[in-house]
Amino acid sequence: EVQLVESGGGLVQAGGSLRLSCAASGASIDNYAIAWFRQAPGKEREGVSCISNSDGTPYYADSVKGRFTISSDKAKNTVYLQVNITKPEDTALYYCAATIYWCSWGVTHYDSWGQGTQVTVSS
Repeated sequence: EVQLVESGGGLVQAGGSLRLSCAASGASIDNYAIAWFRQAPGKEREGVSCISNSDGTPYYADSVKGRFTISSDKAKNTVYLQVNITKPEDTALYYCAATIYWCSWGVTHYDSWGQGTQVTVSS
């Protein structure tokens, strides 16, 4: 089973950028779809982006289209989420998750989760 560790979160002013990393170990990301979810206090966990490593197709939630970019580096076994033009409503704990199946926004679709990295956007 793949293990995931997120990093790269922090405090950023609105309009700024961050790059989140999801480092995988125990298995190759080639075999998984990797998604990024986020959860703000008092809210449900929501999917924001996913990449199908079988063909590299990226998917984005409407709320982040045009601002977030997902990518993968197979040599580093790592998936990235470039977060641009940040807004205060992007403040949340960001998780990456893996599934051997296809990309989905369903939380229960994923078998492996990281511990999360906090992103805080100040206005």
